[in-house]
Amino acid sequence: MARWVIKGLAVFSAATAAWGQPAQLSDPSKPTADSRTVLGVGNEFLAAGAEAIRTKQYDEGIRLTKLGLERPASPRDRAGALSNLCAAYAAKGEWDLAIKHCTESLEINSENWRAYNNRSYAYYLKGRYRAADADLKKALAINPNARQMATIRGMINERTLQPSVILEEHQ
Repeated sequence: MARWVIKGLAVFSAATAAWGQPAQLSDPSKPTADSRTVLGVGNEFLAAGAEAIRTKQYDEGIRLTKLGLERPASPRDRAGALSNLCAAYAAKGEWDLAIKHCTESLEINSENWRAYNNRSYAYYLKGRYRAADADLKKALAINPNARQMATIRGMINERTLQPSVILEEHQ
């Protein structure tokens, strides 16, 4: 029964990822500005892991993603899976592991704005605001329209901007 559930999740996740893709890609092995995680039916563990992380079942998502990474995967799928691990570890408060996985993802695909975004959040949680800001700027340069980055920008600004008062003399 569990096998059918995992297969169902894998097919659903793969189908929804495929529906969101452009109709024609010139070279699917090259990174795109969107850098969305594309999980093929060939690696059901990566698909099921991504779904578990999306639904905030972080431990299960980490377990499934690590199983998926033990199997052959395209560089794009591998980079996406490592970015997913980064997000899961950041959500669990394990910032050093999160940063490590995002860095590995970016070594594979330096144009993955989600990995920069996830690593920025991990740096923010760790209190490394300059590093968080630097990664957020890189993510915004790749995809300036991503809505989630505005939230992180606000959180960084809230912690780093110093209030100032300007007194003017009025006559």
